[in-house]
Amino acid sequence: MTDLQQQLQGLWLPLITPFRNGELDVVSLRRLVRHYASGPVDGLILGATSGEGMSLSLEELEGLVSVVLAELSASSRHLPVCLGLSGASTARMKDALDDTADWPISGYLIASPYYTRPSQRGLLQHFTALADHTASPIVLYNIPYRTAVNLTNETLLTLAGHPNIVGMKDCCADRAQTIDFLSRRPAGFRVLTGEDAQTFDALSDGADGAILLSAHLETNTFASIRTLLKQGNRDAALAAWQSVAGLTRLLFAEPSPAPAKHWLWRAGLIDSPEVRLPMVEVSEDLATWLDAEIERRATSVLQPA
Repeated sequence: MTDLQQQLQGLWLPLITPFRNGELDVVSLRRLVRHYASGPVDGLILGATSGEGMSLSLEELEGLVSVVLAELSASSRHLPVCLGLSGASTARMKDALDDTADWPISGYLIASPYYTRPSQRGLLQHFTALADHTASPIVLYNIPYRTAVNLTNETLLTLAGHPNIVGMKDCCADRAQTIDFLSRRPAGFRVLTGEDAQTFDALSDGADGAILLSAHLETNTFASIRTLLKQGNRDAALAAWQSVAGLTRLLFAEPSPAPAKHWLWRAGLIDSPEVRLPMVEVSEDLATWLDAEIERRATSVLQPA
């Protein structure tokens, strides 16, 4: 079992990328890393959906990784860090793997190719070619409502047999598919849910953890859900979940990560709620709604993560 395979469990954070005046906000980024490194987060994903990775240049991605790893080193919290990659061309994805091959990351989170809508045979050959091309471990990202293609369980089971494919972020949004895969996956293959609103169900069904944008807030509570379930305390886990379930709807009321960035800005963790086009900041109506919830939760939002 690879290092990443062992570490790919618990609560992972798909870290937002803070911007200010069109540039990467390094000051806010360092503040974020210090904040989350002090708490129960088990790993970080950089430059994926929540991190607006498709709006970042290669140089910005490298800067993002460098700052985060330096801050983690300074905090003596050696969290695993994966880089999110996505693209519609296998050849260009190989180029991206080459461009980042020397970066000191733990592995990659790679989404299915978007827009092109390949067949299952095409998806199998695509991910196999990428896994063969890199020495770093790969975590699959199955999110059909963004990519327009679903990795079926038969395809996933074949890919799970590749020694360089160690797990999956599961956003298929089909509980029956997830349960079926969990029952048939090979030993050691990790499954982390990425469906914020289905976190409790996925963890109850046997997922190894979660990769949650919502866990930027109430991080302790989100982390406690899996811990309580593993201890057999389902009632307490359900109570913890019910206290944060509303956040998973609120933070996706408009395109993510704009609502989360607004909240983190109001909480003082980032200096601007800025996003990059085609993303836009939250509407006035949602800002009012978010601010009211922030005020209601004020006693817990600013506690250490």
